[in-house]
Amino acid sequence: MLFNPQPRVLYVDDDEDAREMLSLLLTLSQMEAKAVATADQALRLMQAERFDLYLLDARLPDLDGFELCRRMRLFDPHTPILFFSGAAYEADKRQGIEAGANAYVTKPDVEDLLASINQFISHSENTP
Repeated sequence: MLFNPQPRVLYVDDDEDAREMLSLLLTLSQMEAKAVATADQALRLMQAERFDLYLLDARLPDLDGFELCRRMRLFDPHTPILFFSGAAYEADKRQGIEAGANAYVTKPDVEDLLASINQFISHSENTP
């Protein structure tokens, strides 16, 4: 059996530059990142592969991130979901948590994002 010690993150953001930057940042942080641009791509990928964490933008071209989060929760109630979005109003943050996310980090706070990712990944590795 092949052991992959790197946590796997699925990142959903329609902004290509953001996907490239964050994928590189996650790779440099010893994580395997898969980045897609649409909710449809994310839903198909999460059903085909296992991830340790889902990272979502609130604004996507085909479905808003909040509805994507609700649908992901129906399929996978346990894997941590974090929002990383420029939608910074308290109402957006509340909507993300109500949709089933574990945390909501506002762009461009990458330090807080990495701290949150590490917190949730280390917690999920310690639970059966």
